[in-house]
Amino acid sequence: MEISVIASSSIDGGIGSWDIKTGTEQLRFKQCASPAHGLTAVGEKFLAASQLRNASGSSGSIFFWSWNKPQVEVKSFPVESVKALAANSEGTYIVGGGASGDIFLWEVASGKLLKKWHAHYRSVTCLLFSGDDSLLVSGSEDGSVRVWSLLRLFDDLQRQQQGSTLYEHDFNEHTTSVTDIVIDYGGCNAFIVSASGDGTCKVWSLSKGKLLRNIIFPAAINALALDPGGSIFYAASVDSKIYVGAMNSSSDYATQSLGSVSEQGKAVTCLAYCADGNLLISGSEDGVICVWDPKLRRLVRTFSHGKGPVNNIQVVRRTVVGNSNKAQSSWKRNGSSLPPPPLEKYERSGDNTMDGIVIVDPPPLSDVPVYSSYHSADLINEQVRELQQQGSAATEIEMERLKLEYKKSLQMNDQWQKNYENLLQVVMEEELNGSSS
Repeated sequence: MEISVIASSSIDGGIGSWDIKTGTEQLRFKQCASPAHGLTAVGEKFLAASQLRNASGSSGSIFFWSWNKPQVEVKSFPVESVKALAANSEGTYIVGGGASGDIFLWEVASGKLLKKWHAHYRSVTCLLFSGDDSLLVSGSEDGSVRVWSLLRLFDDLQRQQQGSTLYEHDFNEHTTSVTDIVIDYGGCNAFIVSASGDGTCKVWSLSKGKLLRNIIFPAAINALALDPGGSIFYAASVDSKIYVGAMNSSSDYATQSLGSVSEQGKAVTCLAYCADGNLLISGSEDGVICVWDPKLRRLVRTFSHGKGPVNNIQVVRRTVVGNSNKAQSSWKRNGSSLPPPPLEKYERSGDNTMDGIVIVDPPPLSDVPVYSSYHSADLINEQVRELQQQGSAATEIEMERLKLEYKKSLQMNDQWQKNYENLLQVVMEEELNGSSS
């Protein structure tokens, strides 16, 4: 397992990558000037970052890099400027938050825009998937935090019944723009912490759907990082300090601080936490990246981005693929070594809805069979077409296997649809019986 720290700036200084254990700079990815929350690791395959092409932010793009190449491999140009960007844990889907308040969800391997919906009244500032990838949490310049169920977003029947209210929760307690969001690993019982320029961090309960506590800080908060223990979080402030907040404290005021990140006293702009070694990583306006031991409150090492303020930091864990034939065959078969196509601007009209549906895999130990490791019938079709063009005996065998998986995936979709319709019928009958008794 290789653990790297990646960081970007709003000024075109590229994306820096360092080995967190040795401090060695690994590679500098070129041509990146990204807004805050505009950098994400796409699984173990690629990096992606949103770009703003002019000062007004009226137009922008999304760039992809492969891990071993410094040059941009794929450039996409969404229909509007995208700032916040996030990918699910497997790197199969990527979401972008638009300046209009819209959210876009793409399938990475096919580039297909699966979904677009209006999420906020103003620009989306940050996006985050839950630990199990079933929920998406968004923050906005309008001060709101909203929670979205991916299953519900793709449920046409429920959307028609409930109109445009697609979110699970709508939290509206911040008075200015939401600057960052973190979520713990509690599933539907998880806690969400949001930060804002209003100088507060708020702890929300997903299960109760309400605000649990409001923690007031001496200055505006730019970024958050959650301790893996789940009892405390770290808040990066414009006053150059990193404060410690308690998730379950009865007090509403946090006073503990890790101190100043740099001697110059520059604002701390972003945070990330590395559970391996329990290290806290911070970036600041002077381009310095600091690695802290938060328990001992001491500085471990520093990296220099070299140009401009650091506005994005992520800790990336990647499995180093061996040279065995089996590993290489699996790597190639899943298309991981090839750059993805550009992301589409618009949703395709007239497509079969089931072809682009997001498939949520059943949990471990489930009795539900998993027929295929692919995520949409569109992607399987694309790989079949590529194999047909190659035309060898080996590819013929592989093509037949893909065709069989394609057929099974459609059968699985049909079965899930029937199960859903049966369950819906049972619920409706119970509601009718209950109302008549």
